[in-house]
This record gives sequence, C-alpha cells and structure tokens, in this order.
Amino acid sequence: MDDAPSNEAERDRRYGRTPQQQDARTGRSAASQRIQHQARWVDLQIQRAMERGEFDDLPGQGKPLADLGSPGDRDWWLKKLIEREQITGVLPEALQLRKEDGELDAVLDRETAEQRVRDVVDGFNRRVVAARRQLQGGPPVVTPTRDPDVEVRRWAERRDARVRANAAAVRAAQDADRRQERPRRWWRRR
Repeated sequence: MDDAPSNEAERDRRYGRTPQQQDARTGRSAASQRIQHQARWVDLQIQRAMERGEFDDLPGQGKPLADLGSPGDRDWWLKKLIEREQITGVLPEALQLRKEDGELDAVLDRETAEQRVRDVVDGFNRRVVAARRQLQGGPPVVTPTRDPDVEVRRWAERRDARVRANAAAVRAAQDADRRQERPRRWWRRR
C-alpha cells in the first residue's frame, strides 16, 4: 500500500500528467474539496439569486402543486407525462384499433389516390386480424374489418361532395364580388 503513491506518481510522470495540487493542511486534492463543498456553493448561488429577485413573481407562487394524483396511484407521474407530452399509441391494441376505426374516415379523406385509400384500409384490416389472433389478454377485439371497395366508394363520394361544396363557395364569392362592382360605363373620358 505504501508504494501506491509512488506508482501513481510514476504513472503521472510516464503519461505526462502533472500531479494534482494538494492542500498542505489536509492532503486532499482541490477536486475533492470542490466536491465536498458543492452543496454549499449551490446554496450560495440560490441565495444570491433570491437577493437579486430572480424568484419573485413566479407563476403559482404560494399555491399548492396542482393535481399530483391520488396517493394510492403509483403511476400518477406516467399519466401526467402522457398528458403533457401528448403521447399516443400506448393503449392496448384492441382499444387503439377502436380509436383508429372512429378516425379512419378522416384519415382516408386526407388521401388523394384510390390505391392509397385501398392500402390504408388493407393495413388497418391486417392489424385487426392480427389483434384478433393474439392471445396476450386485454380487452377483446370487437373492431370490424372494412371492405376496401365500400371504403373507396364512400371516400369518392365524400371527395365529390367537398369538390361541389368548394365550387359552390367559389361561385357564391364571385357573385358577391360582381354585385359589389360599380357598373362600367361604355364611354370613358380621355
């Protein structure tokens, strides 16, 4: 054990490292003293910030923290994280499929090609069938599969209705513009 410092000194000399400065009284390095006094330094920084008024008028000052969950709920922090970060896709597969089934028409309406609509419906149907086959427990899968031909027809009808509504809105705006124009004179002064 007595030769350990000499080995350390030898390694420092061999690798070109300078020996750490040590306090003559305690024999400890400056780094270990900084680590020991870090908590005191942090407290000092907080105290100085308080004196400068950096913590004045913070939102929620003097009020209890809102909705930390029930004392018996061990996963309150996880629920808060999901809500705050708006994380999706963490539902059991059966519930996730029910949610997607309700939103499928809106997803299909964003598509612009018939083949892409068929691909989305086929992918949804594959996931429903795979969820029915799994034996991992959880709620039962009651989401029905969708017929791609029916969905393409409904998608085309909704698209045509949107096109007609947009055309009617454009015609109505043009008619309103025409009514507001001043009548043109057939002659002009030169």
